[in-house]
Amino acid sequence: MKPGIKLAIGADHAGFEYKQALAGSVQASEVSDFGTYSTDSVDYPDFAHPVANAIENGDADFGILVCGSGNGIAIAANKHQGIRAAICWNEELAALARQHNNANIVVIPARFISLELAKKIVNVFLSTDFEGGRHATRVGKISC
Repeated sequence: MKPGIKLAIGADHAGFEYKQALAGSVQASEVSDFGTYSTDSVDYPDFAHPVANAIENGDADFGILVCGSGNGIAIAANKHQGIRAAICWNEELAALARQHNNANIVVIPARFISLELAKKIVNVFLSTDFEGGRHATRVGKISC
């Protein structure tokens, strides 16, 4: 992982335990935790939007979001024009999300992968650079 990275992290109740573990395992200069703070049932948009806002506002460089499937929290985050949230369930997808899509949020599907794999995915995501070039042209066409 690159030094000096500022992270925003959030999860719903299904992702709470992974969020806690991931927040404690990343090497970042700053980690802003936007919740949830327990396994009590909550609504995933309540955590996706603050993480997305932190990135759009420049308060964070990258984000980590966690929910059961990854789908709901990714859909909510991707409503933001400056966000490219990618659901990753293996290390290759994490690398490609950064290299080809310049993704700025990695989304972890906690009910479908192990915590150890989630940690590896986050590490790959945060240490992989965007390739630019032809990919930059494509990424530039994403926002409406």
